[in-house]
Amino acid sequence: MRKSTVKKKKKKNTHKKRKDMSSFFFRLTQIAMLCILIGACWIFYQSGYIQTVIQLHQEAQDVMEASSIRDFQSNQRGEVYDADGSLIALLKNDKNIIYLPDAEIPQQVKDAFVSIEDKRFYKHHGFDPFAILRAAQSLISKNSITQGGSTITQQLARNIYLTHTVKWERKVEEIFIAIALERKYSKEELLEFYINNIYFSNGYYGIQAASQGYFSKDADDLTLSETAFLCGIPNSPGSYDPLIHIENTLKRRDLILQNMKEEKMISDAEYEQALAETITLNPSKITFTRTWAHIYIYECATRALMEATGEDYDTCREKLYTDGYRVYTSINLDTQKLLQDSVDQELSNYNTLNSNGTYALQASAVCIDNDTGLVTAMVGGRTQEGILPDYNRAFMSFRQPGSSIKPLIVYTPALERGYTASSTVMDAKEEDGPSNSSDRYAGAISLRTAVEQSKNTVAHRLFREITPEVGLSYLLDMNFASVKEEDYTLASALGGFTAGASSLEMTAGYAAIANEGVYRQPTCITMITDMQGNIITIPEQGNRQVYESDAAHEMTNILEGVLIRGTAKGKAIPDMPCAGKTGTTNDNIDGWFVGYSSYYTTGIWVGFDSPRGNSALAGSTYPVNIWHSFMTELHDGLPSKPLND
Repeated sequence: MRKSTVKKKKKKNTHKKRKDMSSFFFRLTQIAMLCILIGACWIFYQSGYIQTVIQLHQEAQDVMEASSIRDFQSNQRGEVYDADGSLIALLKNDKNIIYLPDAEIPQQVKDAFVSIEDKRFYKHHGFDPFAILRAAQSLISKNSITQGGSTITQQLARNIYLTHTVKWERKVEEIFIAIALERKYSKEELLEFYINNIYFSNGYYGIQAASQGYFSKDADDLTLSETAFLCGIPNSPGSYDPLIHIENTLKRRDLILQNMKEEKMISDAEYEQALAETITLNPSKITFTRTWAHIYIYECATRALMEATGEDYDTCREKLYTDGYRVYTSINLDTQKLLQDSVDQELSNYNTLNSNGTYALQASAVCIDNDTGLVTAMVGGRTQEGILPDYNRAFMSFRQPGSSIKPLIVYTPALERGYTASSTVMDAKEEDGPSNSSDRYAGAISLRTAVEQSKNTVAHRLFREITPEVGLSYLLDMNFASVKEEDYTLASALGGFTAGASSLEMTAGYAAIANEGVYRQPTCITMITDMQGNIITIPEQGNRQVYESDAAHEMTNILEGVLIRGTAKGKAIPDMPCAGKTGTTNDNIDGWFVGYSSYYTTGIWVGFDSPRGNSALAGSTYPVNIWHSFMTELHDGLPSKPLND
């Protein structure tokens, strides 16, 4: 018994010693590993990596603090519609996204992307180490990667906030941003952002643009096979470009369909049917003719957004091309073409070119609908092959208006101050006063005759009487933009301005007379909405009583005589009451005619971009001929309607 007890004690002691030894070595190993870890951390710290990681984490937090939904909803392509509701232009940017909110993205599109790009999308929190392991395993076993290591959220972070440079720093920051994105936005929002911003090759961003671009249909009209086909492109837009490597795209489609079947997103029958479907591309061939009106549309739309949002011009101009607006206009393309053809035909025999290759003799024209006060057509120059309609003279160019300014600042104001059409006025040359263009003087004549014959002497006398301050105040009330301090002289009565007026301003001024003296700010924008149809703005023109209605009526009655007996004799619209006024500046540098019926007001300017005289140029030649040709055809079929009706 004693020996046995001793042996047991010896065994127990031996076992204890071994256990203590093992524990010692285990602790020693732990200490060694801890030392190694501390050493590694120290080396890592000393090398600056840890500071870099901390900095990247802070940068990611800063990015997220400034993040907003607009980051993902910018670069949307906008649309422009004419008066008939037809699409006439696209507002393009670098990406031209046609944004679809979550509710409008087909479920099969969402399923396709999740199945191929991020199977655990709804489970992870932005970063998925399992996906990296799967990608590595796939690379080893199949020598290819069938699913990437980056989650959908990481890809979104990279596409929106980072570059595609392959560096460890970018990858670390990408993970930090992805994790922060998951905290800030829901899974549904993140998937919506991703699907709308991903690149589908050939300039198409987002599923809707890709669907329209490759199949000429909306995303919700895609078949399952077409959906899988398109969703395969973003993984490698170059390799899976369907216009160049369609066989690669089809293989990728098959893989996506296989994944969707394995994930129970589609049935076996749906899989087989989609796999057997023949993909037939139908690339979009939509093209638009760019007119002079387009640049005016963009200007008016920018101004309308400024009024609606209170933001500055540059911001609104950028948003016009990136926020996916639908811009509805009053531009009538048939009227636009008619006005352009009238200008081109009348000036067709004058083909002298400037040194830059453009026609030397130019024109601008504006047509306003008198019922609405909206611009229905605008021409900023002659049609010329190879010359883009960018510099729109109709609202960008300011020229001396000559005698066409007289009704606006001399005669209608005089009618408000007791003069009538039959009032006697004196046509006589004064010392230091202007001459008449004919250099003939009739003595005592009626005010009506003075207007019809465009007597400079009479306009000069009356302007002195009412004063330049009063006369020019009417232009200011009608938003003429280039009235200068130097213009407050008697020379302005004859259109002798420092800068002048635009065709748009002159036409809107005459439209005010036609509208019983009520001025409406000209524009061509009727409404702007977002892509979902929510109204952003319906611009208000504002009605401003600039002239007394009785004075405007009488001025109209007087101006009718200009086309019957005066400087535009023989140029009236057949069987349609109309009124207007010619204008010619000194040395025949600028020629004008602005006139109206009850239906429309149209203003025409003709001249040289670099001002110079031409003996054939006068308000009674090119301008009135263009006006007559255009207005005659425009009123064809319209019932005769009296002025001042």
